[in-house]
Amino acid sequence: MEDIRFVPAFLKIVYEPGNVENTAFMQEYYTLLQLNDDPLGLWLKSSKVRKESEQSDQVLLTLLVELHRKIDKLTHLITSDTPLHLPLALEGNLKAIGHGYIEFDSNVLKPDESYYARIDMPTFPKRQMPLFFEALNESIGKIVMMHEDDEKDWSTYMVACERVMIRQMKGNQNEY
Repeated sequence: MEDIRFVPAFLKIVYEPGNVENTAFMQEYYTLLQLNDDPLGLWLKSSKVRKESEQSDQVLLTLLVELHRKIDKLTHLITSDTPLHLPLALEGNLKAIGHGYIEFDSNVLKPDESYYARIDMPTFPKRQMPLFFEALNESIGKIVMMHEDDEKDWSTYMVACERVMIRQMKGNQNEY
């Protein structure tokens, strides 16, 4: 097996055996990407609006957009019978992550089987990250498909976890 560098990261994950040929999984995979790029988010990313918003407080603007998104999700929950996400059969906890890898806290995977998963990422804005992975052994999975934007957030989160680990190794428990 490859030499994988893991960093401790305790994340919730829901998953189910399946691969990219499963239409329901692929549909949700792309829907979650569109949820992150909703009409308001796309409008804010446009060059005209970005130029006009240079003078405004970006943090306040981002918080306002996130509040709008939460209202949209609540509206969907109240007015629609369909769930926002597919119910996946299994759930678990990750104990570590690596560049392109995940490690479960117990032996729950079947080697060489493909899985679809959503991970609750503690980033801002907080969201669920869809991905496909293949089990290398009973506890380690190799990510085979992830959105490009999610890859950037994954790497950023991993670096933050590495910084915490380095501080702890130096005996500096205070993170700030």
